[in-house]
Amino acid sequence: MKLLLTSGGITNESIARALFDLVGKKPEDISLVFIPTASNVEKGDKGWLIDDLINLKKQNFKSIDIADISAVDEKVWRPKFEEADILFFGGGNTYHLMEWINKSGLISLLPELLKTKVYVGLSAGSMVTNKDLALKISQIVYEEDLDKTEDMAGLNLVDFYFLPHLNSPYFKKIREDNIREVTKGMTEKIYILDDSSALKFVDGKIEVISEGKWFVIN
Repeated sequence: MKLLLTSGGITNESIARALFDLVGKKPEDISLVFIPTASNVEKGDKGWLIDDLINLKKQNFKSIDIADISAVDEKVWRPKFEEADILFFGGGNTYHLMEWINKSGLISLLPELLKTKVYVGLSAGSMVTNKDLALKISQIVYEEDLDKTEDMAGLNLVDFYFLPHLNSPYFKKIREDNIREVTKGMTEKIYILDDSSALKFVDGKIEVISEGKWFVIN
């Protein structure tokens, strides 16, 4: 299984090279499907989503398709997933994305798809690969999902937690001191990365790709 878990997407050459290495093809031979579902419930300006897509466009892929698993039937999105080399799960609300991975039936298809395809996550798209969605951290550090009272199971593709947007001006509490305080008592390994960093995960082996800042707890 091959995953590239990013905080901010394909934001620099190091992350781009890591992705091309995972796929094993030149960019012009790579097909990608972008899943924007996590962004659907986010309010306000979507300039960040447009920027994420522009960063993908800059890579000169063979094709970039879009499949919102909450908006169309499986008979529409499934062929898009099957034809793509990369399944790219965009950012937004982690709970909303995970709900629709479950509702759409994608959760049962992913194990087979990921035998031959590369999973790329951006922010929420990376966080859903955890064993659960870490509600306490989400509420305190990201100040999101404040209406939730119960945690939700994630895809459980990795045996650690991924926290994006270290030192981001848009998330004032995602700072090292605060994160260490919030995660006291947790025994799982936790990777905290900024938007210039990513985790390359191949069959359990982890490599940090970074042109910025990151740290790990436990």
